[in-house]
Amino acid sequence: QKKRRAATARRQHLKSAMLQLAVSEIEKEAAAKEVEKQNYLAEHCPPLSLPGSMQELQDLCKKLHAKIDSVDEERYDTEVKLQKTNKELEDLSQKLFDLRGKFKRPPLRRVRMSADAMLRALLGSKHKVCMDLRANLKQVKKEDTEKEKDLRDVGDWRKNIEEKSGMEGRKKMFEAGE
Repeated sequence: QKKRRAATARRQHLKSAMLQLAVSEIEKEAAAKEVEKQNYLAEHCPPLSLPGSMQELQDLCKKLHAKIDSVDEERYDTEVKLQKTNKELEDLSQKLFDLRGKFKRPPLRRVRMSADAMLRALLGSKHKVCMDLRANLKQVKKEDTEKEKDLRDVGDWRKNIEEKSGMEGRKKMFEAGE
C-alpha cells in the first residue's frame, strides 16, 4: 500500500510539473507572437506623418490608395490559390476513395413531399400554381348497366360455393347444363 501511495504521489507530482511546463511554453509562444506582430507592423506600416499643405495630403492619399490596391490584389491572389489547392485536395481524396474501392453510399432518407412542395423547392417562391390533380378531373356519372345489377344481385359468393359443393351441387350443375 505504501508503494501505491508513493506511485500516485509521484504521478501527481509529474502531472503538475508537466502542466507548469505547458503553461510556461504557452506564455513564451504568446510573447513570441506579439513580438513578431510588432516587427511586422513596424516593417509594413511606417508611422503616419501628416503634412501641412493640401498637395502633400493628396499625394499621401494617392500613395495609401495605391498600397490598398496592391494589398487587395495580393489577398485576391492568395484566395484564388487557396481555392485551387482545396479543389485539388478534394479531387485527390476522391481518387483515393476510387482506388480503395470501398465507397459507402450514405443511407437515403425517405421524404414525404407533395408535388406543390417539390415545385416550390425547385422553382422557389415564384411557383404559385396548385398541383391538385384531382381538382382538374371531370366528374362522370356512372350509369347502372344490366351486368352490374346482376352482379350485385348474386350476393355472397360463399353461398354459391356451398350450394355447388357435394353431389347435390354437381347434380344441379348437370341439370342446369341441359
